[in-house]
Amino acid sequence: MVAHQIADIPRIAYNIALSLPTAKSLDQATICDIGGGIGIFSVGCAVIGFRKVVLVDDFRDRINEEVGASIFDIHRHYGVRVISRDVVAQGLCDLDETLDVVTSFDSMEHWHNSPKKLFHELLSMMPPGGRFVLGIPNCVSLRKRLTVPFGRGKWSLWKDWYEPAIFRGHVREPDVQDLWNIAEDLGLKNVSVSGRNWLGYNSSSRFVRILTPFVDHLIRLKPSLCADIYLAGNKPAE
Repeated sequence: MVAHQIADIPRIAYNIALSLPTAKSLDQATICDIGGGIGIFSVGCAVIGFRKVVLVDDFRDRINEEVGASIFDIHRHYGVRVISRDVVAQGLCDLDETLDVVTSFDSMEHWHNSPKKLFHELLSMMPPGGRFVLGIPNCVSLRKRLTVPFGRGKWSLWKDWYEPAIFRGHVREPDVQDLWNIAEDLGLKNVSVSGRNWLGYNSSSRFVRILTPFVDHLIRLKPSLCADIYLAGNKPAE
């Protein structure tokens, strides 16, 4: 797993850069990451100096069953508070924290229920100027537009949907317009939508790995074509 996490550092670094607080200094800010799983984003936030880091997930993916709870020893070593729950169903209203930054990366597309109630609840726990960041795969990326006409590009493998008792794959992948709709619904200010293409850098195909930096820097100018899209904005002043 170490090699995979090391390969993921550029993406994690970008996610952290998007998530820096704009209304408070770093050493006074609390960040809450929704659906972060075993990834090192929350660890990275703790290491660079966030006052408090909270990681919330139900931790029911297959990898959690394989590695067990000890995988979070490194998170707790750096002071990350790890909370296990179905946050979409149960919310976080019992969490006695003011959340200066709320993030969620590559998680919402797995949720079977609407995130609207949860997002509004999280926003109510944020001070004016609090930062909201959401990253998800793009359902209409350039790659999918090119491959679907040739019969490729399904969201999930058949065995990943058919074999497990509970499906944990992608339920609905949003697009750029969905991100703008979420920002409007939450009343966010200073909204930006950006795009990146992380999978290509770690592709099993050497040709794809060589080509990705050129394609990535070109199409990130138009996020609607990118494989990974991000929404970032701030809670307005009351």
